[in-house]
Amino acid sequence: MTSEAPAPDRPILQIEYCRQCRWMLRAAWMAQELLTTFEDELGGITLMPGTGGIFEVRHGAAVVWSRKEEGRFPDITELKQRVRDHIAPDKPLGHADRKRPADP
Repeated sequence: MTSEAPAPDRPILQIEYCRQCRWMLRAAWMAQELLTTFEDELGGITLMPGTGGIFEVRHGAAVVWSRKEEGRFPDITELKQRVRDHIAPDKPLGHADRKRPADP
């Protein structure tokens, strides 16, 4: 078995979640989904407990998703698209890139 050295040039995301609201499992699931989708592009994801209803995904100083600003949690497909736009704009996401037809 070979192991790859850590890639310091790969971006690391932060997911800050409200521990009072018990959103750790949601944050961990989203981290798993992002790490699976961006396994070659990401250097890691840090889960950061917070308070006050926070749920933010950040890439450095850039806020990728803010529950407070958006008024809701992200759909995982939407979050993957936003993360892609920040860290790997040329990466195709397959079916996640397809737009759904407008509802009648």
